[in-house]
Order: sequence, then structure tokens, then C-alpha cells
Amino acid sequence: MTVVTDTPSGRRIEGKPRVHVTRHLLPEVEARLGELFDVELNVEDRPMSRDELIAAMQGSDVLVPTVTDRIDGEMIAAAGDRLGLIANFGAGIEHIDLAAARARKIIVTNTPGVFTDDTADLTLMLILSVPRRLGEGSRLVRDGKWTGWAPTAMLGRCVGGKRLGIVGMGRIGQAVAHRARAFGMEVVYHNRHRLPSSIETMFGARYEADLDRLFAESDIVSLHCPASPATRQLVNAERLAAMKPGAYLINTARGDLIDEEALIEALQSGHLAGAGLDVFAREPAVDPRLIALPNVITLPHLGSATIEGRAHAGEKVIANIRFWIDGHRPPDQVLEGWI
Repeated sequence: MTVVTDTPSGRRIEGKPRVHVTRHLLPEVEARLGELFDVELNVEDRPMSRDELIAAMQGSDVLVPTVTDRIDGEMIAAAGDRLGLIANFGAGIEHIDLAAARARKIIVTNTPGVFTDDTADLTLMLILSVPRRLGEGSRLVRDGKWTGWAPTAMLGRCVGGKRLGIVGMGRIGQAVAHRARAFGMEVVYHNRHRLPSSIETMFGARYEADLDRLFAESDIVSLHCPASPATRQLVNAERLAAMKPGAYLINTARGDLIDEEALIEALQSGHLAGAGLDVFAREPAVDPRLIALPNVITLPHLGSATIEGRAHAGEKVIANIRFWIDGHRPPDQVLEGWI
């Protein structure tokens, strides 16, 4: 018997929905996808080209992309009439043209909240590691150049009593504030909208409406805002110059937030004491000057890289697809209620 399903986006599906996954996911996630759907997996885990993504959209009811898959309006226009759901693996959706999807009545979902603690943990690790010069110390030992303990060797800075400026006080920013408070840090935050006083009290955080003042008065600045035209190179030469001499910059959000040329200059000049970077402007390419700087810790986009988090994200993707197939609004629909 052929099962016919009418989805919330107006598509009619006969039999198992065709689902195309753009990258290799955890084995248990892929196995469950295979049980439930007619699934096309990327067993080579090779980033798909633009033409391959268009072909995948043309031949599928559901596309499961990741943050590395840029899906613009022209690609969505070329997708044809079959595609009804883009079930993104990850919380960030700036790589998808939401307006174009809306115009084609393609529902977009994501996996919010899954990587909050993982990313906050990594952020705090960088907040602790950069001032204490752990990257430099590790290189010293690894390269066989450590000559032993000395009273004035490899001196760093403690974080207790320092002012942490958080830019973007969403889920991850709040989780970082919660952790920073345990280390005795003063937390100041900037957000598009001020949080309720009860939440500020919970995290011991003070609101700063003037972003420039936050940069100028913080000992450590940590970025937790999404990438958008409004936030592109939010950290520019002027804001870097306004930071305290000897301050630190941490970025586990998006590489586009920083003018990397200006950052390199601020680090090379000694104006900034160090930086911790998990994301970069032209990933996976990383400016070799950043890698060469001893006061910079560079990581390969590890913010969400835990087995537990990736498994949970896969479960959310599957749940969103199943809700959609059953004719219901997916729980993690982006721009809820816009159709």
C-alpha cells in the first residue's frame, strides 16, 4: 500500500520521504535516518559543491545541510517543486537564505540549544588558557625548549577579579556568564535587548548599552553573536584600538565577526596580550600569521565537537523531519508561523 502524506509546506509525499544529508553524521544517527526515510548519505564526508547541492535539493523532499553548506536564493530557486524542508544540522542558519526559502514555502528548521554547554565550556577553556599562556607553554615543552621552572618564567594573568565583556547574551552567552561567575569574574554584557533584571541577577551580569564602552573597559571580550550583515567585522580596528592595553579577545561564534587583518596588527604590536580563536573568516583556511603568533590559541572549530552534542543534534533533525512528514509544524521551525 502506498502511503500519501500532505506536509505543512503543501508538498504531497508518496511512500518514504527522500532525505539527502550533506555530511557524514554519527553512525547511530545515520542508521536511524536509514530506518525511517529513503536517505542519501555522504559516506565520503566531502563538502558538496554548489551544483551537487542543487541536484540534491532537486531530487529530495528534505535536505539536511550543515553550517559549511552555503544555500543562497539562486540555489533555492533552482531546487524545483519537490523540496519542502531544509532540516539544518546545527543552530546557526546564516548560511541559508531564509527569505528565499519563505518565498518558495520551504520550511527551515535548526537544532537550537544542543551545543550551548559544549560551546560555553570551550569558551571558558580559552578564557582561562589564553591569559595563563597555556598555548605558549605547550609549544615550549613540545619543542624541547623548556629549561625548567623559574620564578619569573612564563608569567600569565589570573582571571579572578577581571572584567569579562560578553557580546551577545543568548543561550551561549548566558552559559559563559554562569561559568565565569564561578571563577570570580565581573560580567558585563551587550545585547540587542536588555535581559530582565531577574536574569541579570542570576548571572551576576551588568548590562552595557554602549558596545564601544564595553570593548574599552573589559579585560577580556568574548563574542557570542550571530553572523549577519550588521555584525560583519563588528570587531574592527577602531574597537581593537580602544581595548585596554594587555586585554584579550575570545571568539567561538563566527569568524566574520572580526577584521582579522586588524586583529593581527593589534596582536603583533603587543596592544592585545592574546586571543583565543575557534572560528576564522575564511575557514578552513587560517591566516598563517595567526598560527605563528605565540600568544594566540587557534582551534579547528571545536565548539560543538562532542559526541553527546552531535548525537542530540541528529535526534533533533530526525524529530523535525518526522513532525513535518506527519503534517505538523516541526518543533524547531525557524521564523515560526511565517507561511
